Amino acid sequence: MVDEAGQSERDADFAGAADGIQGEDVGGQGRQPGEDLGGVGGFEIVDDDALVAQSLSTILSVEDDVEVVGLGCSGPEATERYQELTPDILLMDIQMPGGDGLSAAEQILAEDAGARIVFLTTFSDDEYIVRALKMGARGYLIKQDVAQVAPALRSVMAGVCVLEGEVLERSTTMGLSGGTAGREQTEAGPGTSAKNLRSTAFAALTDREYEVVEAVAEGLDNAEAAARLFMSEGTVRNHISAILAKLGLRNRTQVAVMYYRCAQAG
Repeated sequence: MVDEAGQSERDADFAGAADGIQGEDVGGQGRQPGEDLGGVGGFEIVDDDALVAQSLSTILSVEDDVEVVGLGCSGPEATERYQELTPDILLMDIQMPGGDGLSAAEQILAEDAGARIVFLTTFSDDEYIVRALKMGARGYLIKQDVAQVAPALRSVMAGVCVLEGEVLERSTTMGLSGGTAGREQTEAGPGTSAKNLRSTAFAALTDREYEVVEAVAEGLDNAEAAARLFMSEGTVRNHISAILAKLGLRNRTQVAVMYYRCAQAG
């Protein structure tokens, strides 16, 4: 369930933090969503909150190695302007009234497998993160620490993926490079090299726990996993707790990331 009130509050906090960083000297750009900022390449920012988009533009524009080439406010606009601007990185929100960012990213990646798309959002839902990773996104950042946005984007430009502020291994390791081979491997989803994964990386798990891992990697929530595996939601939760303990992981997202990393390596 989307917490719209909480989202608005977090967006406001993010924009407020941005104001504190950008300072008075760079605050007079007057850029609006949908406005061309000139140049070829650079970064395109898409967020339905004009204040967030403009704040991000101002912050990034003061970096010597960053040029913001355009702003947008919806998924369809992101898709249209990506073709027009061909940015080095598309930095995009997920939940937008005019069309969501995940659907826009899927469309862009279907046409340009090498597109560097980074999501910057208030939502840390497992299903969003897993869907982003599976489609080939280069990063997934949470609107918390605005000062970390530019370093994270530099990491993406250097060929690595970023997840909630943590730099993952090189994108090719997880099949998130945007290349065809990596995307085909990822889209194969649960079952890819299942025998190898079951006997190596996930050897400590029971058969039922491994089935839950596959469900998590597919982006299913507890209710969906329970229905598929013919068990109660409570049993799914218990299995996930056991999985995290056995694998030394912190959350479901790390389970999914480990699954796809190991599937690609295998």
